[in-house]
Amino acid sequence: MKDRSSDDYEHVLHAFIAEVHSTVPTDLPHLVNQHAVRVGLGSVDVYLVDLQQRQLAQLSGQRVLPVDGSLAGRSFRSAALQVEKTDAGTLSIWLPLLDGVDRLGVVGFHVETLDSVLLQRCAALVSVLAMALTSKRAFSDRLVQQARTGTMSLPAEMLRALLAPRTIGDGRAISTAVLEPAYELGGDAFDHALTESTLHAVILDSMGHNLASGLTTAIAVAGCRSARRKGSGLVELVRTIDETLAEWLPEQFCTGVVMQLDLVSGVLSWVNSGHPPPLLIRDDQVLESALEFAGEPPMGTPGLLGGARRTMHEIALEPGDRVILYTDGVTEARLASGSQLGLAGFTASIIRATAAGELAAEALRQLIHAILEHQNGRLRDDATILMLEWRKPHAV
Repeated sequence: MKDRSSDDYEHVLHAFIAEVHSTVPTDLPHLVNQHAVRVGLGSVDVYLVDLQQRQLAQLSGQRVLPVDGSLAGRSFRSAALQVEKTDAGTLSIWLPLLDGVDRLGVVGFHVETLDSVLLQRCAALVSVLAMALTSKRAFSDRLVQQARTGTMSLPAEMLRALLAPRTIGDGRAISTAVLEPAYELGGDAFDHALTESTLHAVILDSMGHNLASGLTTAIAVAGCRSARRKGSGLVELVRTIDETLAEWLPEQFCTGVVMQLDLVSGVLSWVNSGHPPPLLIRDDQVLESALEFAGEPPMGTPGLLGGARRTMHEIALEPGDRVILYTDGVTEARLASGSQLGLAGFTASIIRATAAGELAAEALRQLIHAILEHQNGRLRDDATILMLEWRKPHAV
């Protein structure tokens, strides 16, 4: 590896940042390699994870690596650096490609030697590349296709376009979700958002499994965001969805849970509209019925328009607590024995994975894959899981 000064590196990085804005997604691998070689990084390979997080597809070619069973996959699963020595005596460095805390894929660097300066340069390039891919994915069919291994139904296409990133968060809290069947969604969806003081999360499950179900969920997601961005409280937010569905889709309804977590105090507030109650996991144990209250009608139910009000509940979380939202397609999934997974099997899987040190997003990835494998990849109903974790708040 040729020695490169810091001034040379900064010049190259600035040039890369300037050019990446006007580069089409398909040319990004060439641009990355063009600039990387100028600072001694060697060849660079960019891999994006598919929709179901099973494989990593090379952006510049046809090579595919498994998420389970490759060093690149280990970097993705752990969101951490992985290094291996090749048969040629060089080193392959794998770094996770992250949009904040959301895992997009991995980037591989092939170099002769490795030191802290070179590693910092690799990390800086990966950070810029992640931002470029995230911004370009919104208008690039090529990047969307890169993440698919099947043909998507129209309802699923509509709902996927509305979904937030799989994982959001910071040092105070994290929210992560998975949703299957990836290409044939009917009416499930999730949403989450982070502000300076609050983490918002919602899970939805509309009646049926067709385009009308997708439209119902799409309206509910838009209603959540509209009310939230106007500063509405949870009760008013759900009321907005109730009224909108009753007006535009009077024969449709959806169940759901909307939540707000105060990032400083740890107080969790929520409204449950006909949905399975959330679960609270503390110290690797499920606190039975901790978040279970009397049920209320689904969103859009005509009876609510007569003046009945939704009920908001609150509970103070402890640092490390995890709250699980799920749709009934998860607990009703069948095991190899023919029995249902149920709440016990569902929560036991999450507890085992997190106790083993897995990231929250990785714990859910493993669980949804296990559910699919037990049913030969065919679910009877949509299965969605969202996990929210509150961490130790920042010291004042």
